[in-house]
Amino acid sequence: MVQVFPFKAIRPEASLAEKVAELPYDVVNSQEAAAFAQDNPYSYFHIDRSEIDLPGSDPYDPQVYQKAAENLVSFQEAGWLIQETAPAYYLYELTMAGRSQTGLVACTSIDDYVAGKIKKHEFTRPEKEIDRINHILACDANTSPIFLSYRQPAAVKEAIDAWQAEHAPIYDFVSYHEVQHRVWLIDDPALVASFAQQFQAVDALYIADGHHRTESAVKVGLQKRADSQSSQESDRFLAILFPENELAIWEYNRVLRVPVPDTFFEQAAQHFAIRETTRKKPAQRGSIHLYLNHAWWELTIKPEAVPQDAVGQLDVSLLQQYVLADIFAIQDVRTDKRIDFVGGIRGPEELERLVDSGEWTLAFSMYPTQMADLLAVADAGEIMPPKSTWFEPKLLSGLFLHDLETN
Repeated sequence: MVQVFPFKAIRPEASLAEKVAELPYDVVNSQEAAAFAQDNPYSYFHIDRSEIDLPGSDPYDPQVYQKAAENLVSFQEAGWLIQETAPAYYLYELTMAGRSQTGLVACTSIDDYVAGKIKKHEFTRPEKEIDRINHILACDANTSPIFLSYRQPAAVKEAIDAWQAEHAPIYDFVSYHEVQHRVWLIDDPALVASFAQQFQAVDALYIADGHHRTESAVKVGLQKRADSQSSQESDRFLAILFPENELAIWEYNRVLRVPVPDTFFEQAAQHFAIRETTRKKPAQRGSIHLYLNHAWWELTIKPEAVPQDAVGQLDVSLLQQYVLADIFAIQDVRTDKRIDFVGGIRGPEELERLVDSGEWTLAFSMYPTQMADLLAVADAGEIMPPKSTWFEPKLLSGLFLHDLETN
């Protein structure tokens, strides 16, 4: 079983939700955040990317974290962010291109993460952890939720569906990429109490997105525990739990800045069947599309080259092993500056633009990793290659904060 807890959320005043809510801090850079927040004093980027209010500053400067804390206080004093008086749950529904997913907004347990009941599928980078640790400590709050998934019991789905059908949302607006965001407050004491019991039927939660936020939140809680400053709330962290069968993983594409050897196609043909194509995106697993010299090529893995383990048979693993490592000697994609990653929401046209500009040499358009793959890898205790998954739509930040002390 896993544990879920209601909490006294800090959240936008209803009329300001659309103006406050922003994309996650880690999918935009400082310049993009500043542009989005321009002429919008309510923008959550003033808290989540507070370097925009300190022009020329290093995003990791201690003053930036202090500015985030000051802005959080200012938002609350102005009444732009309010805090609930009683613990509650929320439902967060995102609808994109006619497809909806509904998550339960709750706090989850640091001890469940330590015990392996909240499962990961990626490694984290220390510098990114330190950034969020400093941000959490300065704000004394979980300022962004973790995106979790789970195998949903029928009773939980029935309760969620009934609540949505019978109650009006507290937020309802359309934001980035024409995604509709709707939020319901669950404040019925009986239903609030029932979720803890219903989640006893859930064996595990899975990190879909937010490994660095999770690791940072857990380390802050453990640090507070070690310093005898632990509270009930600092032993928990903020998350949004979505049923695995409602989620869609998009492709996470690659661009390379490398010399291409004359023997490239000959080397690749050892493991792939290769043909020129007019298609820009793979239609099935085992197919990787390459953009090089203004042309698209389809690389289809040969069956005998596919390993049997859950990680090795992923398309991103096959590309890593047989192309990035074997041909271009790119061993660690997390640190090698010759490779970068492009979320599928930008489309293959972005790959063409990057390569045609001369900034990058070639690009790989990937078939999306599937949720079944993610669950299988996590259940096996294995780790996917970096940048294996790109989830859309993105959960907006600023709609829910979890105060680590005053709940």
